[in-house]
This record gives sequence, C-alpha cells and structure tokens, in this order.
Amino acid sequence: QVQLVESGGDSVQAGGSLRLSCAASGYSYSSTCMGWFRQAPGKEREGVAAIYTRGGYTYYADSVKGRFTISQDNAKNTVYLQMNSLKLEDTAMYYCAAEPPLGYCGTFRRYNYWGQGTQVTVTS
Repeated sequence: QVQLVESGGDSVQAGGSLRLSCAASGYSYSSTCMGWFRQAPGKEREGVAAIYTRGGYTYYADSVKGRFTISQDNAKNTVYLQMNSLKLEDTAMYYCAAEPPLGYCGTFRRYNYWGQGTQVTVTS
C-alpha cells in the first residue's frame, strides 16, 4: 500500500522559512516522480515543485522559483521542500504526491498517490 506522509507545516512570519518533509513507502521510490502541491481556501490546487528521483531533475512553479527548493534523501525515501522568503500568499495546505505517468512529472498533472497534507500559514 502506497503511503505518503507529510510533516513540517507550521505558522511562520512573512520572510521566514520552513522545511516540509514527505516520507514515502509502499512502492518503488528509486525511479519515480514526486511533487509538492498546495491549495489555499477558495483556490484551485496548484503544483509547486517536483523532482524525478532518478537523476534529481527538478521542476518549479514560477511563483516559487528562487524561494523554494525540492530535494530528496533516497536512503530515507523522503522528499523535502525547503521554503524560504515566505509570503502571505504561500499560506495553504501543502500536499505531497507521487507517480504521475511517465513524462508528466513537471506538468503537475495526473499524479496517482497523495498524502493527507500539512498546513503552512504565513503571518504578517
């Protein structure tokens, strides 16, 4: 059974930093795509960052480029999202997702597995 468990969400002041973690189990982690998404109240879910675990290729939404960094620890089957220079508009529920069809990693579409989410709140 595939499981994705997020952690690290918190309340932080604007300009601050947080690191989210996503621990994966139940499938072949070594050659897959994992991504971070977010959804704010009243807004559509959007892809934030993704990484292809074989080779470490990364993809970012324009809104987070230069501020967020996705990384992986293959020994721990864990993907991280380091978020710096946080803005009020980064407030959202953040979800980890995995296993889109081949070629879809950076499109942020058709991911098959999802975690339960972790809340990030940025305050002024």
